[in-house]
Amino acid sequence: MKRALILAALLLTACQEEKQDISPVELTETAVGHYCQMELLEHPGPKAQVHLEGAAGKPLFFSQVRDAVAYSRLPEQDGVILAIYVNDMGAAGATWDIPGTKNWIAADTAHYVVGSEVEGGMGAPELVPFADPEKAAAFAATKGGTVVQLAEVPDAEVIAPVDQSSHDGMEGDADFNKRLKSLSERIGG
Repeated sequence: MKRALILAALLLTACQEEKQDISPVELTETAVGHYCQMELLEHPGPKAQVHLEGAAGKPLFFSQVRDAVAYSRLPEQDGVILAIYVNDMGAAGATWDIPGTKNWIAADTAHYVVGSEVEGGMGAPELVPFADPEKAAAFAATKGGTVVQLAEVPDAEVIAPVDQSSHDGMEGDADFNKRLKSLSERIGG
């Protein structure tokens, strides 16, 4: 009888799925953004990591928090998301240029500054995450924006296209088309 119980316990243990480790992964020099495939440490602003079922220890990294939130909300995303982590911009030592490599907090517990004057690593408006709501409010007081929870972030803040025409050094479509036409004429004839 004792053997039968031990055997049953072993079989049950073997049949149970192993729990996937979804602890945040330290950001290293080899980490690249899921969308841009660029090295993350070369870009300013907070980053994010998304842990998918079946990809233990290999999260998708994002150059901007905005991108990770968009990824989680897009209908095309079909993987099972187990966890999302974002840089805590209120952590000791975190700066805009160097947001940190180990200061991860769960995305659903963060306080986000939305609509501030800052841009993320890819030049789009950024959701700026903080663990401490008072630090988020202080950031919003100096850089603009409002403090919200993840569920309150409007889709338009993360999924809407970004107007690139206002960036310094960027030229409008009309000038680009004029230069392209000129180049085409020189090459073609």
